[in-house]
Amino acid sequence: MINAAGRDIPQQITGYNNIVPYAGPFAITPVGRLWGPKIRSVKPRSEKILKSIDQAIEAAGLKSGMTISFHHHFRNGDYILNLVVEAIAQKGIKGLTLAPSSLNDVNDAIIPYIEAGVITNIETSGGRGKLGKLMTAGKLARPVLIRSHGGRARAIESGELHIDVAFLGAPCCDKFGNINGTEGKSACGSMGYAMVDAAYADTVIALTDNLVDRPLQRISIPQTQVDYIVELESIGNPQGIASGALRISRDPRELLIADYATTVIEYSGYFKDGYSLQLGSGGASLAAARFIKEKMIAQGITASFGLGGVTAPFVDMLNEGLIQTIFDVQDFDLPSVESIKNNPRHQEMSASFYANPHNGGPIVNQLDVVILSATEVDVNFNVNVITDSNGVIMGASGGHSDTAAEANLAIVVAPLLRGRLPMVLDRVNTIVTPGETVDVIVTERGVAVNPRRTDLMNNLKESGVPVMSIHDLQQIAYNLAGKPEPIPVSDQIVGVVEYRDGSIIDVIRRPL
Repeated sequence: MINAAGRDIPQQITGYNNIVPYAGPFAITPVGRLWGPKIRSVKPRSEKILKSIDQAIEAAGLKSGMTISFHHHFRNGDYILNLVVEAIAQKGIKGLTLAPSSLNDVNDAIIPYIEAGVITNIETSGGRGKLGKLMTAGKLARPVLIRSHGGRARAIESGELHIDVAFLGAPCCDKFGNINGTEGKSACGSMGYAMVDAAYADTVIALTDNLVDRPLQRISIPQTQVDYIVELESIGNPQGIASGALRISRDPRELLIADYATTVIEYSGYFKDGYSLQLGSGGASLAAARFIKEKMIAQGITASFGLGGVTAPFVDMLNEGLIQTIFDVQDFDLPSVESIKNNPRHQEMSASFYANPHNGGPIVNQLDVVILSATEVDVNFNVNVITDSNGVIMGASGGHSDTAAEANLAIVVAPLLRGRLPMVLDRVNTIVTPGETVDVIVTERGVAVNPRRTDLMNNLKESGVPVMSIHDLQQIAYNLAGKPEPIPVSDQIVGVVEYRDGSIIDVIRRPL
């Protein structure tokens, strides 16, 4: 089956029964009702606190073949996922589906348990390091399933992804089970990705290194959703969870890309009082935050809201009155963690509120401008953020396709060359975000506007930005580095990439 993105989607894929090819960003109209969480009953003065992870696994009734989930707010400082999987393995439980919101390099430690059959399937937003290589090698019982952040929330709420036991790292937890992410030595800020798991999993286990007797005054996840609590000495490495303020790039190439991107925003027609924006945490995006701030001050423009994963430049703009409020699903640095703790205009949101396409209206629906990164793009404006130039899984879908679909202006920033490899190809290795939802591609050599957006082409004529066709950009790259050969792949499908609505936009085949 050839889907609307031009990709060949097999009619049969091991482990997948309902294969729906991608038909367009808004082609699917959902029907039915949300999945209902399990009914709970707790007697007065019942004790939720257990002595160990092992005891919690027993209490949850975890059995072989079930699905377990984790959140990734601790990033490379996370201890929880590895500790829990090790404890599960020691109990002889096998054949589990691992469904975390994302995976990081620190999770390479679970590879022996995958090889031993403790985990046989993975559903997540992405993977990196040795774990990404293992998934690409086809070592799982069925292909890894990649979902966007909004798509994961949709799948959980619809019952498509049913979580038997959710293990939640809790920076602060009271004895009743109320959780927040802003207090304690392992503070991570917003717990937006954990909220959906807590609301829909059959059993929710909070693991904390900051158990308090008093009821929490700030609650991210309420006690009504938490079944058991385990106190640990440490749930994460603070240095890997949140750094100091992320440093704005001094790389001339990234600064030039940022300058072009902010100029595109300035002349786009959307840069006016009350606009909304989302910026990433990469070097060019952080630099763009500085440049856009300067333009806002110079022109007396205030943004109605900022959105997404939050960094210190966003917090500075909030504090200086340039942004009226921030909707925050994840914090990347310590200033952001402190801000969400102390500033009522800095709001925590769930992944569903953020980007689930099948609810009453995610906040991305009101987004004007988003800057996104890319591993590679192609002449049809399709974007890959999952696989590298060798076809190996090394990134995450994140909110990429969610924000591109809904924003009035979706800008993708990427170097024209990465190493000696062109980043503008005839065909990206893996489509995560379809080209019809991408408006502008910005490189250090020039800017390409999607031919669908004639309005942007007209608006940018006086901007001074070097606007050219995507084919001209590609030719510059080929002249500099030569035309790359396509990656040879086998027929074995090792990954399935879902679009945010649950349809299949692409598959990942094992590289030869």
